Amino acid sequence: MAQPRVRAAGGFASIVYTLRKAREAGGMLRFYRRMRRRSACKACAFGMGGQRGGMVNEAGHFPEVCKKSVQAQAGDMAGVFSSDDAARYSIAHLATFSSRQLERLGRFTIPLIARDGDTHYHPIGWDEALDITANGLRNASPRRAFFYASGRSSNEAAFLLQVVARAWGTSNINNCSCYCHNASGAALSRVYGSGTASVVLDDLARSDFALIAGANPASNHPRLITQLVRLRRRGGRVVVINPLRELGLERFRVPSDMRSMLFGSTVSDLYLQPHIGSDLALFQALLKGVIESGGVDESFVRDYTDGWDAVRDTTEQADWDTLTRVCGVPRDTIAETVRMVLAAKRGIFCWAMGLTQHAHGVDTILALSNLVLALGWLGKPGCGLLPIRGHSNVQGVGSVGVTPSLKAAFAEKLEALYGVSATPSRAEAKGWDTYESMCAAKSGTAHAAVLLGGNLYGSNPDQSWAGQALRNLPLTAFVSTKWNTGHIHGRGHTSLILPALARDEEPQSTTQESMFNLVRLSDAGTPAVQGEMRSEVEIIASLAERLLPPDD
Repeated sequence: MAQPRVRAAGGFASIVYTLRKAREAGGMLRFYRRMRRRSACKACAFGMGGQRGGMVNEAGHFPEVCKKSVQAQAGDMAGVFSSDDAARYSIAHLATFSSRQLERLGRFTIPLIARDGDTHYHPIGWDEALDITANGLRNASPRRAFFYASGRSSNEAAFLLQVVARAWGTSNINNCSCYCHNASGAALSRVYGSGTASVVLDDLARSDFALIAGANPASNHPRLITQLVRLRRRGGRVVVINPLRELGLERFRVPSDMRSMLFGSTVSDLYLQPHIGSDLALFQALLKGVIESGGVDESFVRDYTDGWDAVRDTTEQADWDTLTRVCGVPRDTIAETVRMVLAAKRGIFCWAMGLTQHAHGVDTILALSNLVLALGWLGKPGCGLLPIRGHSNVQGVGSVGVTPSLKAAFAEKLEALYGVSATPSRAEAKGWDTYESMCAAKSGTAHAAVLLGGNLYGSNPDQSWAGQALRNLPLTAFVSTKWNTGHIHGRGHTSLILPALARDEEPQSTTQESMFNLVRLSDAGTPAVQGEMRSEVEIIASLAERLLPPDD
């Protein structure tokens, strides 16, 4: 069998990709200026931008840029979808396009509408579009409508969305992380009271061990690869757990590092390939190995944990043959991993949706957390737990209340400051989360949806089911910057597209929260393209004027 010519991910191919995207966006100088603006990166949440400008990470290092941030910025700068385009492309034609082809059609610049029987989306005025949206919500009633936000929105837009929804009388408020990361939030809240990371970016610079499970940062969070390369250079070790072998998790050429660019960098010291969905058994096996090797930090578990005796007894009673058969990782490989862990002084365990998007996702994160607690690697410099967030503000959206159930302190403050109850009398039942909203759409219980960014249709693993569910809705209002498959395959009987400014184009400064819990201030900006786009805050406020009583 012929060997692949490419021996490492990243490198010159990434530079060529960046140059091509810059050309598509109107030239390198124009593109560079927008990338350097003091605004949080629009791709992943890996500690980028804000107070120190673009292409700078939270530790102040420059240049920090990756193909995901390049792709996100270039997509907002390259071309517009005009009224002529709306007449040219039928819905049936658009249904044959891939996600990439749809995005390349350009930015939405005018409101669009499609009703049952329409062959095309048609231009519509802003006032009429907002009136139709408000009337559709009123016809649905608060109990039969839901609001959804993606991690591309600012904290300010997301906060306003949930305030308006609750003031109107519904707690059917959710966001994209309810699918992606809810298992992490539920598990970590039980471990240390917060659903977010226990580390900051500087901790990665202090650690000498990292475990990456159920994630492909080489593709989705390339700046994390830079941290792993640096960790190995100072003598640390990296273990990757992924059923599929990914080239970028083995070798990578970091474009901002000349040595790495020329010679390539080894990313992982050990690569474990468990059966899909068997990580729970693997983490239990690793904990069993740590216990049998005498690697438990007994003083830490005695002073700072509860329930250790039960966890230890259960783990010790687990059968090695059963654990290795279930996870598919040989016992000698598990033993090698344990030796690597115990040789380290400080370690960080990272994971993404490969661990959380399972029916037993919460138990898997608890098992991973038990391993970290047994080692005493929590609450110390260079140690801890790091759920890797995908969208750049997905954590912030949850922090500002885009969730069906608020924490008590948040709900009390909301009512004290704004007079808005988190459990209004018109919606006493618990609000729908993302999956419950989809089920309500499928059953016909939901009658309207307001979708603030993202692609709710595309985020569902069963898109046939998701399409059937969303097409049941009498009204769907998309607040969007560009086309995605949801606008075509997940549109309701009446579907509106309300064109939004990208986050770094909004006329007022906004904030975003990174996966390291840092809230960053982004400067106000100007649109990259010309059109009738409005800021997300303005769109939500205009809808609130039509939906809420004048005195609310």
